[in-house]
Amino acid sequence: MTDFDIVSPDAIANGQATDAYFERTEETLEAAGRNPHVVAEVTADQFSGEGFELLAGVKDAAHLLTGLPVDVDTVPEGRLFDGGPVMRLSGNYLDFARYETALLGFLSHASGVATAALDVRTAAPESLVLSFGARHVHPSIAAMVERSALVAGLDGFSHVAAGDVLGREASGTMPHALVICFGPGEQEAAWRAFDETVDDSVPRVALCDTYSDEVDEVRRAVEAMDRLDSVRLDTTSSRRGDFRHILREVRWALDGDGREDVDIFASGGLGPADLRELRDVADGFGVGGYVSNANPVDFALDIVEVEGVAGAKRGKLGGVKEVYRTGDGRHEVRRRDDPAPEDGDALLEPLIRDGELVDGIDLSLDAAAARTEADAALCGYGEE
Repeated sequence: MTDFDIVSPDAIANGQATDAYFERTEETLEAAGRNPHVVAEVTADQFSGEGFELLAGVKDAAHLLTGLPVDVDTVPEGRLFDGGPVMRLSGNYLDFARYETALLGFLSHASGVATAALDVRTAAPESLVLSFGARHVHPSIAAMVERSALVAGLDGFSHVAAGDVLGREASGTMPHALVICFGPGEQEAAWRAFDETVDDSVPRVALCDTYSDEVDEVRRAVEAMDRLDSVRLDTTSSRRGDFRHILREVRWALDGDGREDVDIFASGGLGPADLRELRDVADGFGVGGYVSNANPVDFALDIVEVEGVAGAKRGKLGGVKEVYRTGDGRHEVRRRDDPAPEDGDALLEPLIRDGELVDGIDLSLDAAAARTEADAALCGYGEE
């Protein structure tokens, strides 16, 4: 037993983070003297046409599989997929069987979060958008959530420990709790205390909806703080009313007071539809549960070839496949032996050969984010 319900990295690396039936399968195959060479593919949808999703989690998958006597090809992290395999493993089945559970978990959860974050990114492409949702998930996966959000192109995140893991600094200024600790009527004291205490590198963002009307608190914050970069409105839905109208009122008041330099930041239960509606009246957004609580992509790993012979379970497409991005942004799935589309770019690339990472593979966050930006533009992801 441990104090926290967290599976350790060692347990993941040595294959203990598996489903029990893989242990039973190992016992059975070993007893039967069977360990065929197979090709297995990680796939969500068999055919294209179900809609693009964003692949993430490849870095963790690569570290999981490195050292096993297998060959692995993958769609690079940060590329969009629409049917067909995103990863292919070749090797003797018992050499990787018990790692299926962790492999699918790495890819499924991160890809779901990244896809949701891309929905948000494309809804407000010119706005500052931060990931605020780590509080909605188990803390052991906060770094996965924040990394996936960055892969999709979000501008930052809130979780401090995730920042330590990723080598990035977390963002954030003040919660309602800070203002409430000073009490009703003492908002100015809270804002001034913050301004006088935190490092100068931290943006001066005043939370302006704790006790009174948003316009009233914004004007008071402007008077109270010598430096004010932005005001944040995080009004609860039960008191929000027409949020767009409130934001427009705040902008009107700021401009009328000669404070066009003060930005407006909105947060609180927002999703892509909200950002589309508000992106012309707010300068930035904090998005929480829509990203962090995203449904995982329903990946499965299926054997599609045994000892060189194509085959698969009922309902799955047998035989080794390739996937392509065409010049007009479409996604095509073909048999590996079939000709490639005339203008097709093969998406599956070598990742691991005989247990070793292929030279030159770039698993960095920056590289993945750059691929996302390029692929989303090519495929028209999120276009209305």
